[in-house]
Amino acid sequence: MSNLSSKLIERAATQPDAPAVLWDDGALSWRELADLSLRMSTRMRERGIGPGDHVALMCSNRPAYLVIWFALANIGAVTVSVNTGLVGDGLRYSLTQSSARALFIEKDLMEERRSDLDALTTSLDIVAFDGDEQIFSEARRCAPDTQFDGASHTPLSIIYTSGTTGLPKGVLNSHEAFLASGRWMSRALDIVPADRIMVFLPLFHTNPQMYAVMSALETGCALVLRPKFSVSRFFDDARRFDCTLFTYVGTVLAMLTSRLQEPDRDHKLTRCVGGGCPPEVWQAMQERFGVNPHELYGMTEVGGWVTGNTTADYRFGSCGLPRPDVEVAIVDDSDMPLPAGRAGEIVVRPKAPNVLLTGYWNKPEASWEAARNFWFHTGDSGSMDEDGYLYFHGRMKEIIRRGGENISPFEIETALLNHPEIEDAAVVGVPDPIFGQEIKAVVVTRAGFRPDTIRSFLTGRVAAFMLPRYVQTVGQIPRTETQKIQRRALQEDSTGVIDLEGARADA
Repeated sequence: MSNLSSKLIERAATQPDAPAVLWDDGALSWRELADLSLRMSTRMRERGIGPGDHVALMCSNRPAYLVIWFALANIGAVTVSVNTGLVGDGLRYSLTQSSARALFIEKDLMEERRSDLDALTTSLDIVAFDGDEQIFSEARRCAPDTQFDGASHTPLSIIYTSGTTGLPKGVLNSHEAFLASGRWMSRALDIVPADRIMVFLPLFHTNPQMYAVMSALETGCALVLRPKFSVSRFFDDARRFDCTLFTYVGTVLAMLTSRLQEPDRDHKLTRCVGGGCPPEVWQAMQERFGVNPHELYGMTEVGGWVTGNTTADYRFGSCGLPRPDVEVAIVDDSDMPLPAGRAGEIVVRPKAPNVLLTGYWNKPEASWEAARNFWFHTGDSGSMDEDGYLYFHGRMKEIIRRGGENISPFEIETALLNHPEIEDAAVVGVPDPIFGQEIKAVVVTRAGFRPDTIRSFLTGRVAAFMLPRYVQTVGQIPRTETQKIQRRALQEDSTGVIDLEGARADA
């Protein structure tokens, strides 16, 4: 049966000496990556990890992440990808709601969150590691494990995505959802073994996992791991590693085009793939840098992506055509199909088995609600033209999308309400030319409240990427008769808004 492990072993057999992963300190061939992963699989079995177990992974962009990830896949375990920015209740929620029995975590991250994890040490096997060499050496002490023979529908991954009326939901995807993403992505972009994909977005995200790692596994091209995105080093890194493409969120491209005004074509980059690229940035990437953005539409729940601009079918400003294995439609509030040019909700259903989410982990009601009338309802607004190209208009859901992160207002609001001087709170996203959206906290306060204390109060209670940029004090939070926050009214009201951050430093 086809699964990640069988695909990795097949790649190692067909291209054993070709580079699989490159980083500042070294490189791994496909044979070496497969060998380390199978040996690490044995080591994990020695720790008592077995098929079906949920194992959390909290790790930065380094080859150890991939070795552990493929090792868990070979056991038939489920990797719970943990955002390295999570702290406090948010971190503990991900670990407990996912039913994780173990956590693999870098020691530096462990030291920073030791107090957050103390309460979980009796129920969670925490494995802290120094870095790549420790993982490699532990693996090399073991014999290679046998290849996993599980079916393609076997659960593989839980990645948390933020909701708007509650805490984040864990999206459970199968081996086939990942393999299908890489299969169609590599064909869409004509990826070949000689390509090198630069990966600077965090590996715990769907974007690099499904767009980059799966494309490399499908084609045998190389991954170039960077610790983080940097405007000043971007093209130097691309030249140093001979990168030919990269994955993006809209923030990345907006930062490149706004801060690098001079043309730079002295590199091998030809294309990039992701979502959130406005037309003016799209044009600047092409004209200034000679790079074609391949805008797509996707989310974790739909197997990473469902429509995209391919090399053969490329339409400026659109999110492209649907993949061959899915059906995409635009519907009204009654789930009736809408004609070309009319905006409505984007809905998706599969033409092949196991390519969309298996469900939301331990949230059957949410899974059923999203699958109304046998379509997965994305909660996003879009339209299609006469030729079937999708255009994304915005998020019907209330999540805030800041720099590629899906942020739940509910989580920040809950933390704000613990402030002794805040009586009521609402959090909304407001437009931002770099990050797509920024976070505005709207608060009802007691006398003597100082708005500039909000960020320091939230630090350690929510992740750093959830800290509000703006704060606004009001007399009352506008709500409907059913007590739902009227977020649109708050987004449109800029009276007395205070910028807590000011000018940003260059990346």
